[in-house]
Amino acid sequence: MTVSRVLRNRGDVSATTRERVLEAARTLGYVPNKIAGALASQRVNLVGVVIPSLSNMVFPEVMTGISEMLEGTGLQPVVGVSNYLPDREESVIYEMLSWRPSGLIIAGLEHTPAAQAMLARAGIPIVEIMDIDGTPVDHAVGISHRRAGRQMAEAIISAGYRRIAFMGTQMPNDHRARKRLEGFEEVLAANGLTLIDREFYSGGSALLKGREMTEAVLSRSPDVDFLYYSNDMIGAGGLLYCLDKGLDVPGKIGLAGFNGVELLDGISRKLATMDACRLEIGRRAAQMISGKQTLGKPAPEVIELFPVLQTGDTIRKG
Repeated sequence: MTVSRVLRNRGDVSATTRERVLEAARTLGYVPNKIAGALASQRVNLVGVVIPSLSNMVFPEVMTGISEMLEGTGLQPVVGVSNYLPDREESVIYEMLSWRPSGLIIAGLEHTPAAQAMLARAGIPIVEIMDIDGTPVDHAVGISHRRAGRQMAEAIISAGYRRIAFMGTQMPNDHRARKRLEGFEEVLAANGLTLIDREFYSGGSALLKGREMTEAVLSRSPDVDFLYYSNDMIGAGGLLYCLDKGLDVPGKIGLAGFNGVELLDGISRKLATMDACRLEIGRRAAQMISGKQTLGKPAPEVIELFPVLQTGDTIRKG
């Protein structure tokens, strides 16, 4: 019984005895059969995490936050990737829930009707992350992307830019980028402005794609004075294109992205951006899952985080 309690990470065992049992297990190469243990509890000590991409640099940092907070809880994250495809996400949710995990963390609030029904009936803590602009199935932690879009538009207009273009990837399935654009355009309209050009790409984010999209927009609309990108990767590609062409940044043309990706800090000009609070989102989501294991079925909880706008070197100073 003592060995069982140690291997199931239960209490009522002294630290000395616990270490002796674990050392014996390591020596023997013993790995407990958690599927057998799950037959009684109807749950495995796994937390499903469904994200849209592993190549997008945002989500590995979210995973870091999740892993940090689950360490020592007896819960292990297992990851599924939807590739921003609703049907693919539905399939991943189905497979995840079939293993009867102890909780599920999933990016975004928009899902197919079938996925929504599965989440609602799962009977486990569900935390939707990255976004709070909508109604969660259970719990949510994230930022308001509409507010982020509005904040960026206000900063751009205050700096004196008026002829503004937008470029986005994974459109229209990246609902968070869509909401930022909606908030952005709300502020433009309130100031008597509209986007003078836009360029969408259904694939992933890359520096090269940012260069190509920027070239296309500036070829069509050479009088654009600001380029707003759905994320930092394509924004950095656009910045490199503008610098290669000798354009006056931020005097003649300004640029901004989104996510606050630290990898881009080595570029000679720091791209204006907003931090998506991704590490903290991962931590808070994992805390919500691990905390709900002993609290039963609490009332739904929504945690809003607030990103900070960083003007960098690509928006004119007031």
